[in-house]
Amino acid sequence: MTERIDAHVHLWNRRTDPQDWIDPVTMAAIDRDFGSDDLRAMLASTGMERAVLVQASNSLEESERLSHADPSVVAGLVAWVDLTGDVPAQLDRVRTGRVPVVGVRHLAHIDPDPEWLLRPDVAGGLAALGGEGLVFDLVVRDWQLPQAAALAERHGDVRFVLDHLGGPLAGDADPAGWEKGLRALAAQGNVVAKVSGLTSGLVPGEWDADDLGEVVDVALDAFGPDRLLYGSDWPLAELGGGSPAWRSAFDELVSGLAAGERDALLGGNAARVYSLG
Repeated sequence: MTERIDAHVHLWNRRTDPQDWIDPVTMAAIDRDFGSDDLRAMLASTGMERAVLVQASNSLEESERLSHADPSVVAGLVAWVDLTGDVPAQLDRVRTGRVPVVGVRHLAHIDPDPEWLLRPDVAGGLAALGGEGLVFDLVVRDWQLPQAAALAERHGDVRFVLDHLGGPLAGDADPAGWEKGLRALAAQGNVVAKVSGLTSGLVPGEWDADDLGEVVDVALDAFGPDRLLYGSDWPLAELGGGSPAWRSAFDELVSGLAAGERDALLGGNAARVYSLG
């Protein structure tokens, strides 16, 4: 049976890696530390076995610490490295831990440079990732999707993974622009996407699967079930009612797919895309 892999989770210890973006008033549900035992409990509650751990800060030191997570629950790490610097040397530092580095991510959606993705000095770092056989996770907003498509076209030897479908449910997202951008990005064969992060901005108990149906249907039509990955975006999913609620909605949204396609979404695609052992 295909291993159930949650393609997008975070861990943080705020003593060593402060998460200053957490508002203790509006984000009380995640205003604490989250470790491997918490992750194990969440995976059990959603019927998943292991997860892909994703960086939460643009910090090499944080990625080094995350690399020492428990490999019984963490299948691989999407780390941060400075793509404008010596990428192989930085990767050597992160690879000293217990979990394999399977990709790299930069918080491009909040970078001071709105066109960080297209910077010439970033291009060299992406080329180095391709040489290392690592993927690059795209955390972008709807208005950055055209940049992401241009990037994927320029770097055809790099596998890109779009996080959270590009934020279609963000309060300032343009639905028509998002769909156009998503389809253009999906036209690049070296891009896959995570069906994740869709509920963290919703009010617990005030949404159901129907509210997410149109967005997921567009993603399925654009990418197909062989290029989509399930992710909880835990612990941020707690802001929208919890990972079990999202997993239940996800199951309802993909219930029309064949069993093999659902298995791919729930682990098989993640294992292939991230080359998980």
